[in-house]
Amino acid sequence: MKFEEFIQSVEKSSNPPPDFSPCLQALWWAKKGDWHKAHDLSQEIEEAEGSWIHAHLHRVEGDLSNAAYWYSRAGKAVKTKEDLNQEWELIVVSLLGSEF
Repeated sequence: MKFEEFIQSVEKSSNPPPDFSPCLQALWWAKKGDWHKAHDLSQEIEEAEGSWIHAHLHRVEGDLSNAAYWYSRAGKAVKTKEDLNQEWELIVVSLLGSEF
């Protein structure tokens, strides 16, 4: 799937496609504006990608100390100045393995 197709699924559907990984589902719900659903999903993901998403969501929430913890679990540098939407896009593209 390409990034644009991912965005279209958010815009046109009320639920993420069933074949989306838990990571992509969490990002889908985040873009849809359901922070709690995205957060709940990200908490269940054991891999580093889930921790990266979890960190991003705590940045969205404004809880930077909690975000820092999750960035460290993800093996990522703490983000404090990067645009939230740009980070979200970077995570999606990274998981899709595609380009914008």
